[in-house]
Amino acid sequence: MAPISAHTVLIVAAILFVLGLAGVLTRKNIIFMLISIEIMLNAAGLAFIAAGSRWQQPDGQIMYLFILAMAAAEVSVALAMVLQIHHQHKTLDVEDLRELKD
Repeated sequence: MAPISAHTVLIVAAILFVLGLAGVLTRKNIIFMLISIEIMLNAAGLAFIAAGSRWQQPDGQIMYLFILAMAAAEVSVALAMVLQIHHQHKTLDVEDLRELKD
């Protein structure tokens, strides 16, 4: 079986990133927006791993570990905020929360 080229992996990473960006821009639910951000972070990690593999350096894998740590911290803080928002406003719809601001 032939190895997958770095170019192909970078294309997949770009597609994942665009899908995550589209999810952030189109979804109104905060939880789905957080999932889309996680997809974008995974796409960035995949690009780092592909670049590291291309140049036979472990730097891409090390950066992916940092991305995983940052994503874990982001999820814990974001879910705490989501729980607090739902407790106070009884909704997770961004449009409803924007109306409360006015």
